[in-house]
Amino acid sequence: MTNRLLAEWLELLEQRHPCEIDMGVERVATVWQRYKASQSLTGEVGKSKVITVAGTNGKGSCVASMQAILLANDYSVGSFTSPHFHTYNERICINGSPVADHVIVAAFESIEQLREEISLTYFEFNTLAALIIFSHSDLDMVLLEVGLGGRLDAANIINCDVAVLTSIDLDHQQWLGDTRTKIAKEKLGIARADRPLIIGEKNYPNGFDKLVQDTQAKPLWLGKDFDFTENNQSFSIRPNGIKKNSDFITLDKLSNKGLLAVNKTLALQALVSVGFSLHANKCRSALNSVSVLGRQQRITFKSVPIILDVAHNPAAAAVLADKLRSEQGKTIAVASVLEDKDWPSMVSQLKSEVDNWHIAELTGISRAAKGQSLLKLLYNTGIEAVLSESVDQAFQSAVSEAGKTGKVVVFGSFHTVAKVLDFISMEVIGE
Repeated sequence: MTNRLLAEWLELLEQRHPCEIDMGVERVATVWQRYKASQSLTGEVGKSKVITVAGTNGKGSCVASMQAILLANDYSVGSFTSPHFHTYNERICINGSPVADHVIVAAFESIEQLREEISLTYFEFNTLAALIIFSHSDLDMVLLEVGLGGRLDAANIINCDVAVLTSIDLDHQQWLGDTRTKIAKEKLGIARADRPLIIGEKNYPNGFDKLVQDTQAKPLWLGKDFDFTENNQSFSIRPNGIKKNSDFITLDKLSNKGLLAVNKTLALQALVSVGFSLHANKCRSALNSVSVLGRQQRITFKSVPIILDVAHNPAAAAVLADKLRSEQGKTIAVASVLEDKDWPSMVSQLKSEVDNWHIAELTGISRAAKGQSLLKLLYNTGIEAVLSESVDQAFQSAVSEAGKTGKVVVFGSFHTVAKVLDFISMEVIGE
């Protein structure tokens, strides 16, 4: 036993492995098998059913929607997501609540004892800790969000009962490949033979049908096997696999606000595919009330409407732009990204929907794009912008500029949104 606090553990894990991202499942799988053997554990994660979710965008929203449906229907659930906004504990939740520090520390200590010569990344420690905690929690369901890709992600050491692929677009090309086809192949690595594969992507890359066939999974395709229909105010879901004597064949009267309808649809279809008994009214209530930090999140700060969205690639920026298109009034953007992101394409998607831009460099983040580089691209595109010393300052300036008639949209990275959320929290505490 080391008697380290959680904060000390996290600082150690951030520094120990030679690189932040080290793709591969061999190291983490070996340690997980050692742990299962030491505890005489059976099953993949105890007796729980497991759903693994991969995709360029929409993973967190899909997991949050599944969690809400399960809890509303009186099932117990563990969820593993990343990254976090305020505290590390947000990554590992049981029945919607982050687990306590001492529970995570105990899991870290077990991993440390068993890993021996094996060096693990920060994320691999995270994944193993979540699996250890879930395996001893007597859960009906475990939800695993893939951190990067799929085939070589630490979460893929678990043979899931159902795999969900939310979307396929260009992001993390240096690790996943430079085409949508290559990225699709990596993400489809979470699929398992003869088990359901829920596909939310409709714009298939070249050769996608063959890639799906090669998984030997049982695919269910959005728009073919299940679907949703929406108008300006509401949407309905038509899941595949609902028995005719069930109390719902189509789930209607769903709110079109908050999380995207497509991700709620994927969530319901995944749970139906597991075989859980679900009640229509409970599902409707859950999906109408579910929300996630930083995903099209709307708040008010100093009487100014604020939209917080972690959009950090061109596809997500396009979705955000579509939402902003229906908004009234002046739009002020606060943005910053990591250096590996396609900033030019993100700007291209959003420039017609944003009136003024406030840019800042993400301080304290090693992978942050330089503020001057972000600003230069905007100027070269014919967009005037203000460069601030920090995201906090950029946000304050944007709020002042928005005044009584405008709104502020914060986007570009989880880090960008987290810094604004932290600033708002401190301002509220200080009042």
